Parts: sequence; C-alpha cells; structure tokens
Amino acid sequence: MVKMTTNKGDIYLKLYDEKSPDSVTNFLSYANEGFYEGTIFHRVISTFMIQGGGFNESLERKPTKDPIQNEANNGLKNLRGTIAMARLPAPHSATSQFFINVQDNASLNFTGEQNSITWGYAVFGEVVQGMDVVDDIRFTPTAGRMPFRKDVPVENIVIESVQVVEQLPEVKPAS
Repeated sequence: MVKMTTNKGDIYLKLYDEKSPDSVTNFLSYANEGFYEGTIFHRVISTFMIQGGGFNESLERKPTKDPIQNEANNGLKNLRGTIAMARLPAPHSATSQFFINVQDNASLNFTGEQNSITWGYAVFGEVVQGMDVVDDIRFTPTAGRMPFRKDVPVENIVIESVQVVEQLPEVKPAS
C-alpha cells in the first residue's frame, strides 16, 4: 500500500507486485529515494488520465534511471482508478512517470507484441482511497505551458511525497 500526498489531498494505492513486479519495484525505488517529492501532475486530460512523476514545478524534467521492461502483458486492464507506467512510443521505455486512469481506457491495454500500440501500458496498481482527489485533479483547469502545448494544470498540482504505508486510514462517517 502506498500513500501519495499531493497539495490536493491524499491518494492511496494498492500495488500489484505479483502481476507487475518490475513496475512495482521501479515505482517503489523512485518513491523510497524521494524522487517524486516536488514533482507535479504535468498532464491532465479529464476524459482520459492524470500523469505525473517526471517534472518539477518549473516543468524541468528530472533525470531518471534506465527504462524498464513493459509488463502490460500481465492481464491487468487500464480501468478507471488503475495506475500504469507512462512511456515514450517505444514499448520498453518507462522510467519514473505514471498515470492514473480516470475512465476505462481499453485502447491502452496489451493486445500483442507486434508494435508500440499493441504492447499497451503496464498497469501496476489501483487507487483504493482518494479517487475523489483524483477526480478533483482531473477537472482542474489546464492550458499550454512550455515545453507542453496543452493539458498542463494552470496551478501546479504537486506530489509532496510517496510513502509505503501498512494500512488505510480510518474513514470517519459523515455526520
């Protein structure tokens, strides 16, 4: 279980280390090194996903480790609330960036090893608490900011920390 603290609230993630061992190990290595602290959600598309984990508040790319193997052939689907590895067009190019699906995105699922499109994007966990925070981020106003032409939140949505936690916090009933 991982707690992602943002300036919009907390997102709790269950990671699927049995189905996506390399992706989970990779994500946790960045998290445990404090890499994600001060990174932002730099790409937000309300009908698609929210993406972060690679740029600081000035939209400068952070240096990363070597890319990992794509594990999208693990049987997991890009459904609403799942977290997956972002990558470049090359299938095995994921490093630190990830995205959270805000709707079911079947077009991102693995369908074969023929090319970049059929390889898909590796799901390695899901939001188990804090989907309201994801939706708040999802609907934030966006614009173009160099080096991106569009889809950058007007106000920075900052990842303050990503930490392994033992359990979810208790949810207090609404009074």
